[in-house]
Amino acid sequence: MSYSSRTIGAVIDDVNRSYFLPAIQRPFVWSSSQVVALFDSLLKGYPISSFMFWAVDENTKAELRCYKFIEQFRPDEMNEPTSAEGRQVTLVLDGQQRLTSLLIGLRGAFSEKVKGARYGNAAAWSSKTLFLDLLKDPDPRVADEDDTSEFGITYGLAFHERRPADSHRHHWFKVGSMLDYATGDRLEALITKVRSELHPGVSDWERSLAEDTLRRLHQVIWQDEGINFFTETNQSVDRVLDIFVRANDGGTKLSKADLLMSMITSKWSNSSAREEINGFVAYINKGLGAPNRLTRDLVLKASLVVCDYDVVYNVRNFTTEAIAEIERNWDRIKQAIENTFRLLNRHGLTGDNLGSLNAVLPLIYYIYKTPGFDFRGSTEFERVNAAEMHYWLLNSLLVSTFVGASDQAIQTARTTIREHLQVARDFPKQKLFDAMAKGGRLSEVDERTIEELLEMQYGKSRTFVALSLLYHGVDWSGSTWHVDHIIPQVDANKNILRGRNLPEHQIQDILSSANRLGNLQLLRSDENIEKGALPFRSWITGRRRDFHDQHMIPNRLDLCDAISLPEFVREREKLMRARILELLGKKPA
Repeated sequence: MSYSSRTIGAVIDDVNRSYFLPAIQRPFVWSSSQVVALFDSLLKGYPISSFMFWAVDENTKAELRCYKFIEQFRPDEMNEPTSAEGRQVTLVLDGQQRLTSLLIGLRGAFSEKVKGARYGNAAAWSSKTLFLDLLKDPDPRVADEDDTSEFGITYGLAFHERRPADSHRHHWFKVGSMLDYATGDRLEALITKVRSELHPGVSDWERSLAEDTLRRLHQVIWQDEGINFFTETNQSVDRVLDIFVRANDGGTKLSKADLLMSMITSKWSNSSAREEINGFVAYINKGLGAPNRLTRDLVLKASLVVCDYDVVYNVRNFTTEAIAEIERNWDRIKQAIENTFRLLNRHGLTGDNLGSLNAVLPLIYYIYKTPGFDFRGSTEFERVNAAEMHYWLLNSLLVSTFVGASDQAIQTARTTIREHLQVARDFPKQKLFDAMAKGGRLSEVDERTIEELLEMQYGKSRTFVALSLLYHGVDWSGSTWHVDHIIPQVDANKNILRGRNLPEHQIQDILSSANRLGNLQLLRSDENIEKGALPFRSWITGRRRDFHDQHMIPNRLDLCDAISLPEFVREREKLMRARILELLGKKPA
């Protein structure tokens, strides 16, 4: 590698002409305050660390995908792809955030959302340009009371939607305008012009301050060689990727997904892996009508799992062969993940109550390996196996089978499903339970865990999962399900209970029982609305007999009052225990 330096002005002139970003780079993530701090550091003569560039030759250039730097920044803005043909290309491996910030400050703008405005409204965004107050004394000893920046900014730098009005205290200069004054003669003409425009009330000392600040800005952009950089000339993509990963291990920390996305993007041949995967994650989370919380990590790990590679989620397992296999099967992988999350959402499982994403991986694998089925219940095979997958997942979530060090559990589940599919097509629920138990990992609710389930409280994510297990066999399609208090919370209000002249110890027993699983049920949204519109006694007496059986409600009208809530919960817990034992194929004692 060779070491060189250039002026900021010269480098900025070449950005998006010969300097571009490789596909392995992540999006711009700096705030406007960080951009201001960078320019403040430059004006103070502080070093801004070195950059790392990669000079690519013609053969390498033909294999790479390049992106432009963002000039007009918005938080939802993506870097625009560009062709590298017909020009010399240098790719930035380290320094994207700083170089983009320089570009925004000198040649672009930073858009910020107006406080309180809706994100999707175009009028909610304010495009701001960087200005410098030439009358602001940068000496920290004379800082204004308003100087409260966390970065210790002392120069009068700020982003504004339009040039602020000048006065005897402020004179604003657009920082990027200095790009038009590269030579000394041009600078002198600019100084003369600015001095003539200063407010009449400005003192001689302040006139000198404005001139000094302009000269300092000119020196930073056109005289000091402030961009110090190494240039890598080796054309090995693997070597450059390793350099990139190591160089980006500081600053705004890269996540494992960032690093893996960098590797995959560098080897993905037909499109941008980053755009494909990010777009797919956004679609699952926002496009299915349920608040899913799919992550890039889960997508990448699922890709390893379904393609039958080592399930350990690390860079080493994303070999060139594995990435090529993932890309070849990308459409099928996406479809399997989408069908899996549609299945979960139809059963009321969303990001709000799905405690472990790893638990979903065996389902994705099974659905991937049974092409032609989306398990929406259009055939008896799909209906039965959707129910089996749901029941298996509920058990796995409730006993935390895939929480913690779960790679062995994922491997065991995948092997079990793969071997089963060699002789049958149905979902091997019982084989999975048995295989996990043989490996010493609990995956099914049993007598030992029943009491833990009954201790669950309203408002916890696993409470919906526990109730879902108890409602095995329910038709979940086409409905939204609510976790509902059977005896309403409003009836178990402390002040209302005191108004009924109950002793304090009885009130506390009632309050402690109100949110227990024994007082909770799953109701369709329309049923819940109907229930809320009636006095509880009228509503419960109007239910059909099979409703009581389905919801495990004791057939004792005398218990359907807040005063009897502790006994109601105890009686209902007996019915819930019996339901769980029935599901386990055991008879109550």
